[in-house]
Amino acid sequence: MIEIIAAFVRWSQLTANLILFGSCVFFAIIGSQKTVFETPWVIRLERVFPWMAGVVLLGLIGILATTTSEATANLANFWNPEAWLKIVQQTQIGHIWVARALLACVLLGVILLFRRIHRERWHYFLWAVVASLPLIAGTLMSHSSADEMSFEAVVPYALHILFAGVWFGALPAFLFILYSNHSEPGKPSNQTIANYLKKFSAIALPVMVLLVVTGLIVTDRLVETFYHTLVSSPYGWLLNAKLSILAIILVIAFQARNKWLPMLSGGDAQQNSEGVVHLKKWVGIEFILALFLVLIATILANTLPAKHMVIDNWPYPFRFSINATWDEPNVQEMVWSGVVLFFVALGTVWLGAKNNWNRMKRILVPGLLGISSMAIALPPLAIEAYPETYLKPTVPFDAISISNGFRLFSEHCVNCHGPQGKGTGTVVDPEVRDPTDLLTEEHTAKYTVGNVFHYLSHGIPGTKMPGFAASLSEEDRWDLINFLHALSRGFDARLLGTMIVPESPVIASPVFNFSASDGSDGNLKDFRLQKNVVLVLFSWPQAKERFFQLAAAYDRIKALNTEILAVPIHALGEQELQQIVSIVPFPVVTEGWSEIKDSYWLYRRIRTVPDLSRKGMFPAHMEFVTDRFGYLRARWVAQFEGFGWQNISALTLQLTQLNQEGEIMPPPGDHAH
Repeated sequence: MIEIIAAFVRWSQLTANLILFGSCVFFAIIGSQKTVFETPWVIRLERVFPWMAGVVLLGLIGILATTTSEATANLANFWNPEAWLKIVQQTQIGHIWVARALLACVLLGVILLFRRIHRERWHYFLWAVVASLPLIAGTLMSHSSADEMSFEAVVPYALHILFAGVWFGALPAFLFILYSNHSEPGKPSNQTIANYLKKFSAIALPVMVLLVVTGLIVTDRLVETFYHTLVSSPYGWLLNAKLSILAIILVIAFQARNKWLPMLSGGDAQQNSEGVVHLKKWVGIEFILALFLVLIATILANTLPAKHMVIDNWPYPFRFSINATWDEPNVQEMVWSGVVLFFVALGTVWLGAKNNWNRMKRILVPGLLGISSMAIALPPLAIEAYPETYLKPTVPFDAISISNGFRLFSEHCVNCHGPQGKGTGTVVDPEVRDPTDLLTEEHTAKYTVGNVFHYLSHGIPGTKMPGFAASLSEEDRWDLINFLHALSRGFDARLLGTMIVPESPVIASPVFNFSASDGSDGNLKDFRLQKNVVLVLFSWPQAKERFFQLAAAYDRIKALNTEILAVPIHALGEQELQQIVSIVPFPVVTEGWSEIKDSYWLYRRIRTVPDLSRKGMFPAHMEFVTDRFGYLRARWVAQFEGFGWQNISALTLQLTQLNQEGEIMPPPGDHAH
């Protein structure tokens, strides 16, 4: 019930605000002559303005009440002003709400102040500006700004709302003109109505184009690359409904501009009358559809964005993927043929309008060509899918999961895929496919993590790959997937070296928990946005000389906003730990070291030493630099890369360069993708 109330108050508040804004823009556009402001229909519409401003303010109070109830999971707080006050004082949403409420009060005050003053055109410009402010402030509470409160995130959505207001808010004003009493003095003539609509149409077309463009920008931000959610999630279904209604509205607007409006401008009285009748009917329908459109947009704005959706059960046996199919035989030819045919279909729409084809022909010809174009272009892009195809991991991509996956891989997968996942197992039967190379081959285009989860659970027909649903828990299967992802990512990390590539972070550092010799504990993510981390994987006592060197340079390194964490690759005895602690001033990891070692060992390879045979070498000393945003930026493998960071200046130079880089977004989540 509270969700229905919340949707209604958001819709009513937004609708009232959009009508106020759009009507004022409409008046400012057509108000080149002052006499228009004295006509009965303008006066009648203006009487509604204070009530609209009141609805905006009351709607905001309703939004605060429903938000408080939902945030506290307590229905009683819907009526509790004390709970409202806590939300206002203690949350960012509350602070934004205060700004919106103050701007709504200003809007109401300005309308009441200027209501009895003789109307000037600039008054409507002022009202439009003031009415736009609560709309703009409201965008700060949107999903577009939730991930990143930035200019790039907020402005497209704010412009989208304002463009929607210019179009939607003008519809009531135009209906007031059409339905004004024909017997009243000051009634606009058909020619006057046509002039008003022409003035508005001059900006309506670019406004609608910009509305669509900004909508695409906002949608792209909320969908990103998860296009499958558009046909398998509430967000996608709502978006499709919104686009369908918008398409109908655009058709009506096209007809009004190109067919019924010219009828008002002609000299034939019967045509004038027919034009008015059609405009009354269809602009009214357009307004009703627009109300539904705003309602759907309101619900959509408060629905979990597509990029965060978890599709537990993909309902189709196929999916489309350009990346996975583009290089297959004949795919490109078929796709481009379909694209060409689609543009031919669009051309027949124009051709039919130009040559006045009958309605059946104008629908049938483009429709058949359009369907044929899709029938040609889409099948080559389709690949097999399963219910789990778009399932997201339920286990974080961290060192604990990777390490457990490492153990499970050693127990269940090594015989076929080999100790390093290169698919080196022998298959005698010629009809059975060889084991897949999981290390060096790129599989992400054809296989999502959900696909891999399906294969791990049910096996792969035509291979020796069995299903593990009965023998491994769901968590274990996700751990295996996280290990395979780290295995592949580690192979990509061979391109890292002792020198960073400026402004080019790509590989996320595996996250881990730790406890250290100095009593500190935490998670690698605790350093995000604060410090770089130099992770030293060492053997003892081989690392003694290096530790003396790092200890001497520790103050220099700390001054570069960097912490050192030392991680043993073998268990340390109490005496060994005391020896190390007596040398180094930085933390030595005592708990969590094994998982860290298992995970970061996968990142040992360099360009000149791919290390692909047998079990793989385990270097006795490796150092990694993770920047303050969570990316692995440089690595020194002492066994393979010689002198490296033994020259402390070479290390501090890299840290200095990292500190000079601007802020970037952290890795997009601690899950395999």
